[in-house]
Amino acid sequence: MNNTLREQLSEAVKTAMRAKDAARLGTLRFLQAAIKQKEVDERRELDDAAITAIIEKQVKQRRESIAAFEQAGRTETAEKEKAEITVLQEFLPQAATAQEVEAAIDAAVAQVSADGVTGGPAMGKIMALVKISLAGRADMSEVSALVKKRLA
Repeated sequence: MNNTLREQLSEAVKTAMRAKDAARLGTLRFLQAAIKQKEVDERRELDDAAITAIIEKQVKQRRESIAAFEQAGRTETAEKEKAEITVLQEFLPQAATAQEVEAAIDAAVAQVSADGVTGGPAMGKIMALVKISLAGRADMSEVSALVKKRLA
């Protein structure tokens, strides 16, 4: 897989157009627009890491929307958002296993402890380290809950 994320996304759009899959096409085009907007804002071409960050942000927004829609009883809209998450996750790296997440947290806690940081500031430093090692491979809100439990 030497293709960049941008090329994979472009191919996926073409495939969705050929298949006349309107829901998938809409999600992919929305993602392309978000990437293009970021490039225009920053006046530079984004690399795969930056595109992955945009995809993570899109997934996070949809998870928040799903919670709000389900709370409001709008299950049909929530299902649409879940379908969009499925499409977006195809472009993220393979999810980390529970053991990989635990190992990343352990390593970050050890490093921060070795630096002598404790309490509230340790949480931020640990999350910064974990985010680097698990970029795009884990839901950071779940990781954050695990770190809080570890520090308590």
